[in-house]
Amino acid sequence: MNEVIRTLTNHRSYRNYSDRAVSTEDLQNIIASAQAAPSWVHGQQFTIIAIHNQERKQRLAELSGNQKHVAEAPVFLVFCMDFYRAGLASEIEGQPFEAASDVDALLVGAADVGLAMAGAITAAESLGLGTIPIGGVRRNTKAVIELLQLPKYVFPIAGLCVGYPGAESPQKSRLPMEAVYHEEQYNPDQTGLLQAYNETHRQSLQQQGLPERSWTSWVAHFYANNPVYGDARNTLKQQGFMYDKEREE
Repeated sequence: MNEVIRTLTNHRSYRNYSDRAVSTEDLQNIIASAQAAPSWVHGQQFTIIAIHNQERKQRLAELSGNQKHVAEAPVFLVFCMDFYRAGLASEIEGQPFEAASDVDALLVGAADVGLAMAGAITAAESLGLGTIPIGGVRRNTKAVIELLQLPKYVFPIAGLCVGYPGAESPQKSRLPMEAVYHEEQYNPDQTGLLQAYNETHRQSLQQQGLPERSWTSWVAHFYANNPVYGDARNTLKQQGFMYDKEREE
């Protein structure tokens, strides 16, 4: 196993950070690693906004569901899908810009953000830093957009806490490879795999001294109680993404 694979497979989430600052050099290396990720048509449809200001981090912590580690991390990175530059390119070249009218833009933007964030996480961990992605920035996107002054065609997808770990964090169990890796075609026969994984998940929680629960009960409960997550349905339109049914008709 080489060092890259060792770093990737050793990933874990950190919610406690020391007071040690993240150096400018390390942060720039993390951003450069994110930029090195592939993107659709080389459009590089993402932007990263670094938040150092304590008051702004505190506000983002509140907007993300009162997640205190957002405020406590030395730096909080907000990853946005970004078609603003594509719009500018269209303007420069005298071409119409219709991409934001296609629902595929959301898939492209989210994929580009995911690839960039994966690169940032791996780079940070290779430097001895800890991270945790924060999807909670989508809880109150209207306020996040206003706070960060995001222009049209830019939308916050996820945040990333970055800092030196203040305490060790256990690694979460993962689904069996057979559940996520299929050959030639999708295998829907996964009930047995999930039931077996429930026991693995319970044992992992028990070893961490956490309340035991099955993985299926956790996921089912989450999606039953969060059928609509955040206010994106309205703010996507505000930011220029007009792919709704009325437009299609």
